[in-house]
Amino acid sequence: MSRRIFVSSVIFFLLALLIGSSYGEKHTLVDRTVTVSFDDPLQNAAMEVLKMYPAIRAELLKDLEWSTDFRPEIVLIKDSATFRRAVGNDLVTALAIPQKDLIVVDYSKMNVHPFTLATTLKHELCHLELHHHIAQRTLPRWLDEGICQWVTGGLAEVMTEGNHSILREAALSNRLISFEGLAERFPHEGRDFLLAYEESRSIVEYIKSEFGVSGVRSILKYLSQDDNLENAVQKSLLVSLDELERRWRLSVTERTLWFSYISDNLYEILFLFAALITIYGFFRTLRKKREYKEEDEESEEGKR
Repeated sequence: MSRRIFVSSVIFFLLALLIGSSYGEKHTLVDRTVTVSFDDPLQNAAMEVLKMYPAIRAELLKDLEWSTDFRPEIVLIKDSATFRRAVGNDLVTALAIPQKDLIVVDYSKMNVHPFTLATTLKHELCHLELHHHIAQRTLPRWLDEGICQWVTGGLAEVMTEGNHSILREAALSNRLISFEGLAERFPHEGRDFLLAYEESRSIVEYIKSEFGVSGVRSILKYLSQDDNLENAVQKSLLVSLDELERRWRLSVTERTLWFSYISDNLYEILFLFAALITIYGFFRTLRKKREYKEEDEESEEGKR
């Protein structure tokens, strides 16, 4: 219930911004596949969206092996403060509202590494596609977000804290959020908010690495047939949802411990590596000297 109330509130505020005076004069470009709404200064960006959208959609449908036909509305907002008032979070760069086939983009954050307009649109369009095929009650939030990061090469819709891995810290301190804890909604702010995104990406990446892309697509197929998540995972991966979570947690912990060991002993490892190279070089030089000596002796013998 709280999730529905939150989503309804976001929709209300976004629509109010789109038609209210705070948004300013709104312009629209339309073709048979997409509607693009934008502020005055963003006409070139809107035309770019219109041009790139068919390729983005075709690429996404190929990734998901789906076919759908709906026309979303993409709204480009020039003012970050306006977008932030609607979303209520400084870290969010774009938002998809499946109930309205609506994508709202904070254009001020586009082309700020690692965000680009194309990858952001593909990420948000992925959310719309998932909800067109799968009922909200059967699509956990972590899978929804994880799939959308997978199809965009790991790009989330939030500004992260550089290369600092919150996931590794959570694994080391035994603070990973459970699958169940990420099923309906994410924490709204703070480090747990970012952790939810990192976990979602990590879970789907683990499924892909252990069971292949076909395993990921199979889960989506069963969910689209109105199976629940437990059945979809069991049929697709031949393991229970609890077992999948246990294996994923173990994988994250093992990788984190190995990474931490390397980080803590980096100088010793580099010193050992340099020593091994030196030893290898010494024996290689020794062998070459021996070969030269043997060649000289053979040459002397030939002269005699």
